[in-house]
Amino acid sequence: MELTLSTPALLFPAVSLLLLAYTNRFLALAALIRELQAQYRENPEPVIKGQIDNLRRRVNLIRSMQEAGVASLFLCVFCMFLLFAGFILPGKLVFAVSLVLLMVSLGLSVKEIHISVRALNLQLQDIEDAPER
Repeated sequence: MELTLSTPALLFPAVSLLLLAYTNRFLALAALIRELQAQYRENPEPVIKGQIDNLRRRVNLIRSMQEAGVASLFLCVFCMFLLFAGFILPGKLVFAVSLVLLMVSLGLSVKEIHISVRALNLQLQDIEDAPER
């Protein structure tokens, strides 16, 4: 397989958009955590504590997603440098590692989505189980 400078460059828009989406998720969770923390201080219910613990897991996952995405982007740039310098085989290896890191980032994203959906389902179940007013 021939690897040119333009091949790793194709990942730049995709990884950039992924990192933007991850940052938006992170900011939304940060706002929710602050809101729940204020609620917990006023009324320390175990349900709120559980939600905060769930959000902590999700924030840590998002951090890992961002780290893997940034590492992937960094290795794409490094791959381009290697290809530019004429080091084709090392460039291919670095590009392969970059793709693996991108897959890790996407896999962590799927895991975070599953945790988020489980949390929302618990919220919905709580609403459904509540007595009618």
